[in-house]
Formats: sequence, structure tokens, C-alpha cells
Amino acid sequence: MNQTLREFMILPMITTAPQVELRALDTLWFQVAGTLCNLACHHCLVSASPTNRTHEHLSLATVREYLDEAAGLGVREFYFTGGEPFLNPEMEAILEATLARGPATVLTNGLLLTRDRCRRLRALADGSDYSLDLRVSLDGWDAATNDPVRGEGSFARVLKGIENLVSVGINPVLTVTEVCKDVSGDTGKQRFFELLREIGIDKPRLKVLPVFHIGAEVSRGGAYADWQKLSPGDDAGAGWDHLQCSSCRMVTGRGVWVCPILVNDPAGKMGESLSDTLGSYPLEHQACWTCHVQGASCKT
Repeated sequence: MNQTLREFMILPMITTAPQVELRALDTLWFQVAGTLCNLACHHCLVSASPTNRTHEHLSLATVREYLDEAAGLGVREFYFTGGEPFLNPEMEAILEATLARGPATVLTNGLLLTRDRCRRLRALADGSDYSLDLRVSLDGWDAATNDPVRGEGSFARVLKGIENLVSVGINPVLTVTEVCKDVSGDTGKQRFFELLREIGIDKPRLKVLPVFHIGAEVSRGGAYADWQKLSPGDDAGAGWDHLQCSSCRMVTGRGVWVCPILVNDPAGKMGESLSDTLGSYPLEHQACWTCHVQGASCKT
């Protein structure tokens, strides 16, 4: 047995960690670009970069297979991430196939949102009964705060992508992480709102996400402390329904994983098909602590 296969085998685990049940498979994620990205952000939880091939692109044919299975399991919405989704040459065809089934959301760094691509995305949205949402990542309200995290020159290029979306009538969600100083405070949020209004967005949309201390972030900001882990009593009787893993699964080129966060952890893999992954999951990774304590979710 080769090293890669041995690494990703599903082994029985003895754990005292709390278990989260899959209440209903409402949401399906696709790591459609694998871990390939045209940026190498210093806080990326999957360490995506131009050279990271831990997970490869998903083909249109593979996505269609999972869409078919999802239809029988009651999935209601679909999310696409990477890496950078638009590096996948079949991305627009994948969106067309998905929008025939349900609403789709793409998490993108915005660098490949050319005017022509934005026109095509507008056409896809107009041709579907379901919504198409774009979430564009930024980590500062100017180049001085953003570029040290996401790469030199990235701020100006992201803004251009957002402007191209606005020009075709698409109002994206701006997603920022708490790596940006003061982003969670009212002043920080207002600076992002002002930035979006300056480029013509009357009703800015902003989503603030916590930082996960895994992947590239370990080198930038440090790893988790030993005490940052969950125990069975941490739900305080409220259950775990607020966690993504209670209602979603993640498809990559290497199978189906419990959530979008743990795709580089061998223990995060649950099977090859969606049907393999309908059981409960132990919340033993320290990233699960972040999800619970900080309410991390890309869904809302």
C-alpha cells in the first residue's frame, strides 16, 4: 500500500471528543479548484498556492455525479471554493449545471473577475430560477493593510474585480478575516463599507470570518494552544446544530470530507460518496473549537 493511500485510510478512532450528528444534508461544498490558487495568502487555512496540489481540480463530470447524488439526499444549496475557483477551466460550465439544481455561491479572491467573465456570470444568473452569489475575499481596506497578508498588488486587482461585478449588476459579499486589525469593531466595518460605496455599491455586504490557526496561519500567527479544544460538556445543553458539520459536507478530488475547514486533515475524510458521510463526527480537531466559540460559518 502506498504512502498516500495509507495516509487517507479511514481508521476507527477512540475519542472522548463530543460527537456532532448530521441533522440534514442541506449544503454541499465543492473544493472545485483543489488547493491551487493564484495567491499564497499568509493566513490560508488550506495553504493554497500556485504550487499546492494536495487536492486537484474537480471535473464537470465529477461535479455532475455528486449533484445527482445530492438531489436524492435533499441538498438545497451549493458552495464552491478552492484554492481559486476560477482557475478551474470548467468553472462556468459547473455553475451552469449547478444552477439548474439550486442556488450557488462562489468564494473567490476576485483576481480573475474580468469584465467578460462577469458578463457571463450575469447571464448565468439571469438564466436560472436560483440565485448566484459571489463572495470576494479581502483582508484590508487599503493596500497597506491588505497586501502584507494577500500579496503585493492584490488590493488593486481585487477592487478591479469587484468593480467589474458591479458594472454588470452583481453585488458581491465582501469577506474579510479578523487577521485585519479592528475589523470586528464598528470603525473597521465602516471603513470597508466606505470602500464599497466608493466603487458604486449602495448597499454594501460584509461578512467577517474568524482566523483558523491551521495551514499557512500557523507560520504567520501561531498554532492553537493546548487548551483550545472541545469537550462533551461544551455544548451546554444547546447541541451542536450551529456548526457547519451538522448540515454540510465537502467534496474534493480525494473524496468527501466533513467540512471545508478540515480537508488537509486525514481524519476529516469520511468517504467517497455523500452516502458514506451521513453519520456523526467527533469534534476533536482544534479548528472545531474556533467554529464553536466564534460561530464560524460561511453559510450565512
